[in-house]
Amino acid sequence: MRQKIVCTLLIALAGALILAGCSGPATKEQILPMGEKVYVGRLVYTVFETQWMTQLGQGLEARVPQNRYLVLRISVANSGTQSFVVPPVTIEGDDGKVISELQDGKGVPQWIGFLRQARPAEAVQGNIAFDAPPAHYKIRVSDENEVQSAIIDMPLTFNAETPEFNVPGAGSGIGTVPAAR
Repeated sequence: MRQKIVCTLLIALAGALILAGCSGPATKEQILPMGEKVYVGRLVYTVFETQWMTQLGQGLEARVPQNRYLVLRISVANSGTQSFVVPPVTIEGDDGKVISELQDGKGVPQWIGFLRQARPAEAVQGNIAFDAPPAHYKIRVSDENEVQSAIIDMPLTFNAETPEFNVPGAGSGIGTVPAAR
């Protein structure tokens, strides 16, 4: 009798170990490329483009960052049947550092706000911004309840910032340089 109990326990233990081994390793979050639609809960995110800026706004109203401003053009669509507040977005560097989006959008062109409401079958579109050192980042987006999340890979690109300036004497022939032949 005792031998049967021990044998049954060993078989049950072996079965449990086999089942645990079949579950595989913990699943990693899927990393999707920028530009694709990313479905998280009832929200659908699309990050269209990035721009690094040395300031927001112009003249005396210009805001200067601690690092650089990273501006993302983004769309968040609500595929649900009720209104949701779209959770804030974060970026994560390769070093693991997490940076939250700016809560004050002063000077951010077409800023969509920090607290944004998405009604059913509508999308919130515009820009969000971060104060971050130039580096490669991934964007973490969340569902309407901030339970599920997804990661969007964002390539590091720099758009040339060409400052506008007036050349003294332009148009009068003075101070112009002839074109090279």
